Amino acid sequence: MEVDQYTNVGSEWSYSGEGSRLPLIDESSALGPQAPKDRLIAVLDQVEMRVERLRRDTVRIEEERDSLLSTLDSVKHSELLSDISECDKEDITRYTDRILARAMTVEVAVRTDRDPQQEEALHQVNLYIDQLVMSVHEDAVIAHTRCQTYMNACTSQPDPASGTDKNFESAILGCTLDDQKRVKKRLQGLLDYFAKLNVTTCS
Repeated sequence: MEVDQYTNVGSEWSYSGEGSRLPLIDESSALGPQAPKDRLIAVLDQVEMRVERLRRDTVRIEEERDSLLSTLDSVKHSELLSDISECDKEDITRYTDRILARAMTVEVAVRTDRDPQQEEALHQVNLYIDQLVMSVHEDAVIAHTRCQTYMNACTSQPDPASGTDKNFESAILGCTLDDQKRVKKRLQGLLDYFAKLNVTTCS
């Protein structure tokens, strides 16, 4: 595994790799080739890059956690359970619940600054998606079709066969760009889940 390294060259810090601690500022070396302001700006530039990378990594972890939860849900509702004995089914259920409990101990979040209108828009979007998820086990085909209309609202090249949900489109356009990207990835995860279930849209 590669480890980040900072090297103190004269009075300057140089950076290589990823994952290490940021350098401390050596205030005693005021006679370096860079002016004090430039040296401070250079450190802040590094901090800003690390913050953005931290946000990206956290979003990736959020997406991975959602994917794991979707997989566990598909296991709990798998048709394969009907082909095994009740004893084996209980074993599978206990195993799934144990993993689910462990997964729920992981809490990660990236906060996005929003104004009241953006907060309300995101609330509406989450409500639409939550209702969609709840409807999956009632009618997966209809849920898949609705999911595709939501995805069409998030892309510049929608699927003409399934159309676009205008209410969802209005809500998503009111969200921040970060939230729009996150919602689109969430919808793609749901579409991938439908694909695993071999669900098709309504004709």
